[in-house]
Amino acid sequence: MGNKIKPVELTTRATNDLGKFKEFYYKSYGAEKTEEIIDIIFDRLELLESPNVDLMKMGSIDEEFSHLKREYRKLVELHCKITYRVGKSKIYVVRIFDTRQDPIKNR
Repeated sequence: MGNKIKPVELTTRATNDLGKFKEFYYKSYGAEKTEEIIDIIFDRLELLESPNVDLMKMGSIDEEFSHLKREYRKLVELHCKITYRVGKSKIYVVRIFDTRQDPIKNR
């Protein structure tokens, strides 16, 4: 499709979310299952960087972030939600969390 590759960058909040996510999964499901879901998350993040992906068609608009001025999109895989926005030169991942959490905590 000839799209310019934009690198994915995790914000500080997304990095913190990922740490909490790993801890939750490790305590609940053990090391092997945690590694599997983390691999899936990073596979999705790599897909965002692919030049063959139309970022405006991938995922859907995340309505929980509609009160903000920029458009935020989401990918949901198993019980994991990845919220991101497309910037001029990068794709910013702003949140990563388990969808079974209280959504009020994730604002």
